[in-house]
Amino acid sequence: MYLHFQQSLSERVRAILRQKYDLDLPNIVIEQPPKIALGEYALPLAFELAKRLRKPPRKAADELVSELGSIPGFASFEIAGAGYINARVDRGAFVRQMLGYSAETQQKDKVLVEHTSINPNKAAHIGHLRNAILGDTFVRLLREAGHPVDVQNYIDNTGVQVADVVVGFEQLEHKSFEDVQALIQQPRFDYYCWDLYARVSQWYEEDPAHKQFRLDALHKLEEGNNPTARLADLIATAILKRHLETMQRLDIPYDFLPRESEILHLHFWDLAFEQMKQKGVLRFETEGKNKGCWVMKRSSSSGASSDSAEGNEEDDKVIVRSNGTVTYVGKDIAYHLWKFGLLGRDFGYRRFYRYPDGRDCWISAESGEADHPHFGGVSEIYNVIDSRQSDPQNNVIEALRALGYSEQASHYTHFSYEMVALTPRCALELGYDVPAEEQKRAYIEVSGRKGFGVKADDLLDALIASAQKEVDERHPELADAGRKQIATRIAIGALRYFMLKFTKNAVIAFDFKDALSFEGETGPYVQYAIVRASNIFRKGDTTPERSLKFSDGFLDFLNREDDIWELWLTAGKLSLMVDQCISTTEPAYLAKFAFQLAQMFNNFYHRHHILTEEDATRKALLLATAAVVRRELIRTLAILGIEAPEIM
Repeated sequence: MYLHFQQSLSERVRAILRQKYDLDLPNIVIEQPPKIALGEYALPLAFELAKRLRKPPRKAADELVSELGSIPGFASFEIAGAGYINARVDRGAFVRQMLGYSAETQQKDKVLVEHTSINPNKAAHIGHLRNAILGDTFVRLLREAGHPVDVQNYIDNTGVQVADVVVGFEQLEHKSFEDVQALIQQPRFDYYCWDLYARVSQWYEEDPAHKQFRLDALHKLEEGNNPTARLADLIATAILKRHLETMQRLDIPYDFLPRESEILHLHFWDLAFEQMKQKGVLRFETEGKNKGCWVMKRSSSSGASSDSAEGNEEDDKVIVRSNGTVTYVGKDIAYHLWKFGLLGRDFGYRRFYRYPDGRDCWISAESGEADHPHFGGVSEIYNVIDSRQSDPQNNVIEALRALGYSEQASHYTHFSYEMVALTPRCALELGYDVPAEEQKRAYIEVSGRKGFGVKADDLLDALIASAQKEVDERHPELADAGRKQIATRIAIGALRYFMLKFTKNAVIAFDFKDALSFEGETGPYVQYAIVRASNIFRKGDTTPERSLKFSDGFLDFLNREDDIWELWLTAGKLSLMVDQCISTTEPAYLAKFAFQLAQMFNNFYHRHHILTEEDATRKALLLATAAVVRRELIRTLAILGIEAPEIM
């Protein structure tokens, strides 16, 4: 609602600038005054206008105010200081609109968000959870703003990591296809591969000659239709299903799973390769360390190169290696040409996984079902990929520009984030041996190759178990299933909020105690504010819905009691926060907003005795305030992927 009023003011100011001064300013800066007593909006526009008109700022501000006239929803406009224009909202109009809130939004362009994209070679870990939670929350933000969204999870099933696990089964364990099939039937096959992957990494270190097995496996995976490729497909498919099950626990679904194998076998790369050669984007090296390679001509602004993927020692500007295999960046270029509808070829599609609500998750195939949704061919994409992949991501953007697709490149966003580590206390709680000197550090980095890390399912199990202890003590009267459901919602809320409250460029040091605390900036704290609000209506023998009614008498109290008005104003800022999170690709702002609103409500709850209030009109206002804040907190947490339990 706050954003709606802000947009009305902005549109009116823009119209005045066009009519009176023949100025067309695309962005009208509107701020919030430092104190609510000064108004709800502040415009510093007069300072910019004064420069253009060669007038004092206060004179320019006076002219603007005289032209503003009456704007629906606004009570008055005042000039403050050297030329600020403060706008006061009609509090009654604002409250009426808040009470009559409608969730309808104008449909916007379709957006593609790629997130999670775990190598299908072992169990998902805590770092993958940050990616998936950031990506899923951003999808929810876009949908809240009216964007249809395709959610894609790219599956690198022909890469180094899968090849390493295949080498482990073939060379270390000497298992047949049938042996691996039998293992897959056992619980948590992805855990087995977690340990095997670490063993293979150690085996490579023992003798560098062992890495030839990796190169041989990579060739066979890319060629396809051979025993090694079939074994790799068996392993990757089984682990992919485990990943989907893990993410389903967090209510993180996907629409489409494009696989690297189809990018190769459907000759996506061949088409991209021809485009890049024809347009002079690639050159063939005949000497130097990249002799025999096809290398992309990169501009000097692209920066120093780095590894294109974990375990790939080659310079990431190499697109085709001297042995004929295509690098990660090369296949990614082909994939992004398809995303933008620039390749002239499509995947086959088949249903792969069904969610409890009946939605299907589709997977790429060489040939598939005739009746399938349309994927790809979008105008805007966001890739949620960690900051260590910034250089490869920039390479893809640069390739698009070099191919002549500058418009598409400008709508390609690398949604970058930093790693997740563990506090020493958390590592000890999980059973790891942490040397004394390591226990003094702020955090301990995890390593999949070394087998040191926190598996996502283990983390979820531990969080739920920890929350269950608290719930069992507080509510022994509830049935086991009820307590388990409450504990699960608290645990999921704690995890998702913890992953989201840090800005994405901050390293997270995960800690159980900090995440699950009912106090401070945590998911359970926000959930408890909703439970507290619900309890008001339960004890008052009414419902929030019955309280969402306006009374003319509200305005007297709203004009006198700024703390109540400020709570309404803050509750009305959800759409503004959604807009800000999308424009900055920073979901942390919404997490901060949820905490701020919960904190303000808790202060309101302690300050005002709602159910014992003797003035009927004021009591109705207090109940309406609680109902609106409860509704907006529920909406906010839903965008964050968090549910509030009925009791805590």
